[in-house]
Amino acid sequence: MSNTATSKYDVGNGIHRVPLWRIGGYALNNTATNMYMALMMYVAYYLTGFVGMGVVLAGSFAMIMRIWDGVTDPFIGYLVDKTNTRFGKNRPFMIIGNVILFGSSYVLFHVTHKLPEMARIPFFFAISAIYYIGYTFQCVVTKSAQTCVTNDPKQRPLFSIFDAIYNMVMIMAVQMWVAGPLATKYGTLYSAELFHEMWLVLGTISAVFTIIAAISIAPKDNIKYFGTGKAIKVGFKDYWDVLSHNRAIQMLVLSASTDKLGTSARTSTVTLIMYGIVVGNYALSGGFSMYTTIGNLVFVFLGLGVIATRLGQRKAMLIGSWGGLICNVLLICLWLFGDPKTMNLPGYEGFSGFSFFTIALLLLTMASTGFGSVSGNIVIPMTADCADYETYRSGRYVPGLMGTLFSFVDKLISSLAPMIASFALAAIGFKEKMPDVTTPYSDSLLYVGVFLSYGVIIVGQLVNVIAMKFYPLTKEKMEEIQDRIAEIKAQAKAQAEA
Repeated sequence: MSNTATSKYDVGNGIHRVPLWRIGGYALNNTATNMYMALMMYVAYYLTGFVGMGVVLAGSFAMIMRIWDGVTDPFIGYLVDKTNTRFGKNRPFMIIGNVILFGSSYVLFHVTHKLPEMARIPFFFAISAIYYIGYTFQCVVTKSAQTCVTNDPKQRPLFSIFDAIYNMVMIMAVQMWVAGPLATKYGTLYSAELFHEMWLVLGTISAVFTIIAAISIAPKDNIKYFGTGKAIKVGFKDYWDVLSHNRAIQMLVLSASTDKLGTSARTSTVTLIMYGIVVGNYALSGGFSMYTTIGNLVFVFLGLGVIATRLGQRKAMLIGSWGGLICNVLLICLWLFGDPKTMNLPGYEGFSGFSFFTIALLLLTMASTGFGSVSGNIVIPMTADCADYETYRSGRYVPGLMGTLFSFVDKLISSLAPMIASFALAAIGFKEKMPDVTTPYSDSLLYVGVFLSYGVIIVGQLVNVIAMKFYPLTKEKMEEIQDRIAEIKAQAKAQAEA
């Protein structure tokens, strides 16, 4: 797109906007990587069924690889901050990352189980290390490109609306697909053919989404929209100053990483426990997800479309955290003192009307997930605010650092979730195999399922509330920051023309 075509979106006072469809297209980059996250949610079944890992080791594997993923983040962020090619700063990382993801995930699920038994575990670790490098390549762009797509405080939160909608629909669709047609087709989750079909479908969709996202950000992936408008040398020594003095990114990382720990504890196995074993009908999990998605969207539009754009992103984070905390406490009470066996939905065998448990679970889940979507999805545009704050504070433009610092701590803490889940299951007797649809009910499974579904996330939401008290970027502060950055750009332009 030509400069003339994009000039109408440069509205003055340092504010530049973008057509709404480009924000929607760019948001698909995050959904593209989440397609692989959805695939890896079921990796424990592959590890215990084909690679030869026990349940605890499988949980530890996930933790180890996410730590590796986090360790590589700062180096890849450094590459992003140093990169400025004719194809832009961000698009090369999107495309290369997705290619690595597609190829390495194919090898993981198609080659590993054909190797001699002794070679399977080290091989899976080695290929996974490559897989997570590709994952970081593409993930970093979701945060780093936020700063150049738009800096309008009223437009920037709109990314989160698209992102939330895409990912709600994606999670719902994958859950319904796996719990329904795939589980029925293969009869078990311990199936190499099932993993092939998941890889092929999810990987193809991810590639298409990546192409759309790259096209969408093309006009803004330009140094004209980066930081101060000119290239600034940044070295590793500058990173320590950023980490030490940027209070905004410190508080955001603390908040979002503990929040992520809670949501990551809700693994596919936990879903199976709650619906397949406690309720007694695993297929209901897919239908339940479809019902609650509609209500979740209402919360997203209110929380992100109204609160964030009018009151600021910090307020949206606080409201989402408090609402989610209250709803999750009520959900714990419902599962422990209600009757899960009475749950059913229209279209499923035995349905004769909505029970109290079903109605209460629907309403509370819609509310808790909706509030959680507000606090969880607002984090990405808040990371862009932190990058702008650093430009305002020190004159440095380091979106790669901001995105990968966030990812590093986020992955380091959230990597504990699979291990927490595996130790909790091992403590009640599941040391060699994960619970499956054929596992009989027990109270211990109910307690573990409730703890992993709601208890861990309550801790994260409490941390959110505390961290936001020290987060400095209010709506008024961001307006001041954008004015100052506009002045810096104007000075740089005047010096260049002198």
